[in-house]
Amino acid sequence: MADEELLSRIGAGATELGLDLDVTQRGQLLGYLHEMVRWGRAYNLTAIRDIEKMVPLHLLDSLAVVPHVRGPRVIDLGTGAGLPGIPLAIVRPGFRVCLMDSSAKKCRFLRHVVVKLGLQNVEVVQSRAENYRPEQGFDTVVSRAVGALGLLMDLSAHLCEPGAQFLAMKGHFPEAELADADERWKVDEVLALKVPGVEADRHLVVCTRL
Repeated sequence: MADEELLSRIGAGATELGLDLDVTQRGQLLGYLHEMVRWGRAYNLTAIRDIEKMVPLHLLDSLAVVPHVRGPRVIDLGTGAGLPGIPLAIVRPGFRVCLMDSSAKKCRFLRHVVVKLGLQNVEVVQSRAENYRPEQGFDTVVSRAVGALGLLMDLSAHLCEPGAQFLAMKGHFPEAELADADERWKVDEVLALKVPGVEADRHLVVCTRL
């Protein structure tokens, strides 16, 4: 598929999600997908290798969380290939986004993307969550399908102050996981997300640090 059509799909999908992207942002988002395709096989970034499928399944899926994120300091826990952190940083240039992952390969890719796309509001940290001690707490911790809810809550509790937000991106409604929620967090709501071009269930667990 030609870049013009991909850019059109990115723009239309973002509009459905309530996001108004300019030409530069759409270009950065597409550039990010091209880099993911280029580096993907050697670095095992994602099982999805078709850029056309990446638009809804990775890009728009990540952008669906953007309206719910409070800034300005955000950390993407276990970011992997940079999802949802890199799309979030592109769409919200006023936010400071920390991409954290324990994989040296993935962090190498992320640093390349940050330079390639000129993302001055992004920091890449190679660390396990339990070992990372930021100088200042984050306003929002976000994670995209990287582990059970209770475990993610436990790993992220020390990264923020009371009143901060934790957003867990899930597929099916995580009923069993909600029963194991960490007592340091209050589950405020579970939102059903509609992602353009994605038929599967998507849910967002919204929590507040106590």
